[in-house]
Amino acid sequence: MGELFRSEEMTLAQLFLQSEAAYCCVSELGELGMVQFRDLNPDVNVFQRKFVNEVRRCEEMDRKLRFVEKEIKKATIPMVDTGENPEVPFPRDMIDLEATFEKLENELKEINTNQEALKKNFLELTELKHILHRTQQFFNEMEDPNLLEESSALMEGSEGGRGAPLRLGFVAGVISRERIPTFERMLWRVCRGNVFLRKAEIEDPLEDPTTGDQVHKSVFIIFFQGDQLKNRVKKICEGFRASLYPCPETPQERKEMLAGVNSRIDDLQMVLNQTEDHRQRVLQAASKTMRVWFIKVRKMKAIYHTLNLCNIDVTQKCLIAEVWCPVSDLDSIQFALRRGTERSGSTVPSILNRMQTKQTPPTFNKTNKFTSGFQNIVDAYGIGNYREINPAPYTIITFPFLFAVMFGDMGHGVLMTCAALYLVIRESRILAQKSDNEMFNMIFAGRYIILLMGIFSVYTGLIYNDCFSKSLNMFGSGWSVRPMFSAKTANWSFETLDTNAVLQLDPAVPGVFGGPYPLGIDPIWNVATNKLTFLNSFKMKMSVILGVIHMLFGVSLSLFNHLYFKKPLNIFLGFIPEIVFMASLFGYLVLLIFYKWTAYDAATSKDAPSLLIHFINMCLFNYNDPSSKPLYRGQMGIQVLLVLIALACVPCMLVVKTMVLRRQHLWKKRLSEKREETPAENLEQSLEQTGVSSSCTGLTQQGTQKFGGVRVGNGPTEDEAGIMDHDQLSQHSEEGDEHAWMLSCSSVSVLLRLLLHENRETCCCSLRYVKKMTSLC
Repeated sequence: MGELFRSEEMTLAQLFLQSEAAYCCVSELGELGMVQFRDLNPDVNVFQRKFVNEVRRCEEMDRKLRFVEKEIKKATIPMVDTGENPEVPFPRDMIDLEATFEKLENELKEINTNQEALKKNFLELTELKHILHRTQQFFNEMEDPNLLEESSALMEGSEGGRGAPLRLGFVAGVISRERIPTFERMLWRVCRGNVFLRKAEIEDPLEDPTTGDQVHKSVFIIFFQGDQLKNRVKKICEGFRASLYPCPETPQERKEMLAGVNSRIDDLQMVLNQTEDHRQRVLQAASKTMRVWFIKVRKMKAIYHTLNLCNIDVTQKCLIAEVWCPVSDLDSIQFALRRGTERSGSTVPSILNRMQTKQTPPTFNKTNKFTSGFQNIVDAYGIGNYREINPAPYTIITFPFLFAVMFGDMGHGVLMTCAALYLVIRESRILAQKSDNEMFNMIFAGRYIILLMGIFSVYTGLIYNDCFSKSLNMFGSGWSVRPMFSAKTANWSFETLDTNAVLQLDPAVPGVFGGPYPLGIDPIWNVATNKLTFLNSFKMKMSVILGVIHMLFGVSLSLFNHLYFKKPLNIFLGFIPEIVFMASLFGYLVLLIFYKWTAYDAATSKDAPSLLIHFINMCLFNYNDPSSKPLYRGQMGIQVLLVLIALACVPCMLVVKTMVLRRQHLWKKRLSEKREETPAENLEQSLEQTGVSSSCTGLTQQGTQKFGGVRVGNGPTEDEAGIMDHDQLSQHSEEGDEHAWMLSCSSVSVLLRLLLHENRETCCCSLRYVKKMTSLC
């Protein structure tokens, strides 16, 4: 139960994984999702790590899969997602996957290349067909006598001495429709009006074989005289990216050529259809396993990336990793390591060794599908320190309720509840659909938050008596107008109603106010002219009460953190002044609100003072205002005392605590400097007095030595002394064991002599040294 309200207890563990079992063990740990690996090679370049080649191979496979996915999306083929979580393939299966993806990519590239070439050829034949068809129409029009007279000037010779007509050349082609105006102006200016251009639009758009876009084009034919104009026309066509095609001069040749082009187009269309069918079959087969392939490749990449964070033994047979993991999940982690070892077929089990460390562990809060949304809201404002109180469980109630206080509409709350309830009931189906809509995914992730917000909104809507901005008269109003027409009380009449635009009911008149509404606010306020004044006053007081309670509750949670971390300074100079400050001012204001509600009724409500003015005068020590009557006897003395207490808490929090923390910091700094100087000097002096040299005991001048991979001596930290250096440990043999035994014996003799001299400080250091020596031997 305690772990629900506090972050998980974490521990630093060391993993010893056999090389052949490391891949499967990391895979099982990844499926478990309860460990965080530390980088043991921070100084090693990413491209110089052991498994960098495997990571590159996984990235290459991922690139090929993205290419296939792009082709599938281009073909508008839906990808099947069964929701299964496939097991990660073994390293030996990577070759088969690479071969499969390579074959699929090459096949698709070959199909695309052939299809593009076929489409390009089909486009050229289609354009040639339109040219032949339109050219024939141009020449048929030229046979018209009217057009023939207009063009006779071009057909006759320019020299007066020769009567034989000159022969005109022509070129025909296709150009984009939007370039036609510029193309005409360029021909006119370059050729100086000595060419004749005819054009016609192609009705159906043509498909660009490279981009697949639909392009509108036009057919043109240009008549000219002489080779010089011919070269100019061809250069202009080339500059405007116009496609030129050969066009026979005689009608019979054009007709025969058009028949051949139509026959080739039919053959190409059949080949294109077959190619597209084959491409669709390949993509449909790939779409069925695309999601599974993505998961497998990315799992493999994540495993090799994690293995790059590990250290490798000198013998290349063992991988050493350090992980942060929850203490409560150590059994699950060990079971995952055992399962990974069995999958790999290794006979040597993997070892998990807990380590003692002074480093601050990461904060980890376990969540489920219900609490994950609320935990994300809390983490958005900041992640707490290790083992601090987790406010997410309390946010499950406070966040939706405070939203409902602001929302407060029963009708809209019902709609919100129904929408969220639909998402909750069909969550399994919606998860299986894997929607790519970012907005919908965000709403779906917060479905439980929206559900609670809707439920609380229905409740606050009942309190506000507000349904789609309308009041519901379920129990009948508690106010009555009839007693105001009585001659004994108010003496209203119909003339009073006619002469006054606004009249106010007097609750002091008997029978006018029959009592409060059974549930929520009386619906009569919805038609009152002072509706906003009444509702704003009510909601402001309610907001102050809820806000102060919320703040006091939040500050109270910090007490449990101070008690857990054993910080009495924060309790006496932090928590207590904060609570006293808030209770003296804002807590007192809440008490005034409740007192005013109980002390004044309908008859005396006119004499009720303003709490806002009272609170301002309280903070300003202003008690000479005649318009502000006191609420109770002795109010001035109590309020002055509360303000003075609140003011006294401010320097206690800001000044006293800062000075105490500074003094503690200086004291710790001096103590650490003193500890660094005295132990080595005392030990060296004691050894000299007993006749034992530092070289005999194997101690350095600093009192430490690396022996057997373990740092021993006076004053090592737990991080330095608790981690085995396996590279050096594997290089020691029996000579190191004999040396350790000799050092232990000499250390015992030194300890006995030190005991005789009663040097306690040096004796404690030597005790730690002998303890390390004897544990190794």
